[in-house]
Amino acid sequence: MQKYQEIVSTESLAEAMKSSERDTVLFFKHSATCGISGRAFGEFQKYLESPEAAAARNYVIVVQKSREASNELARLVEVEHESPQAIVVRNGRAVWNDSHLAIKSQKLADAVRAGIG
Repeated sequence: MQKYQEIVSTESLAEAMKSSERDTVLFFKHSATCGISGRAFGEFQKYLESPEAAAARNYVIVVQKSREASNELARLVEVEHESPQAIVVRNGRAVWNDSHLAIKSQKLADAVRAGIG
């Protein structure tokens, strides 16, 4: 299983966004108190076992711990905040996003594959 980094500040978000200039980046916004988000996080963890996960940089933002970074990501990529939410970023721009029950491991892998190409 691939590892992910947790975004804990706007500084770590800025570093992750900078890495999107050379790599495909997947951000997963997670609410630690939401059952739907818990299910979506399970799908994210399944995605981490895929070959596509190894080809991307994967980040988690726990919205209760890093609200400022979560809001800043929404502003930077111009995608309205939702939770749970997955956003694939390439060259500082969102190339795909989905939220809530639509987050599935295969959709994440497909979106990352499309972002790499």
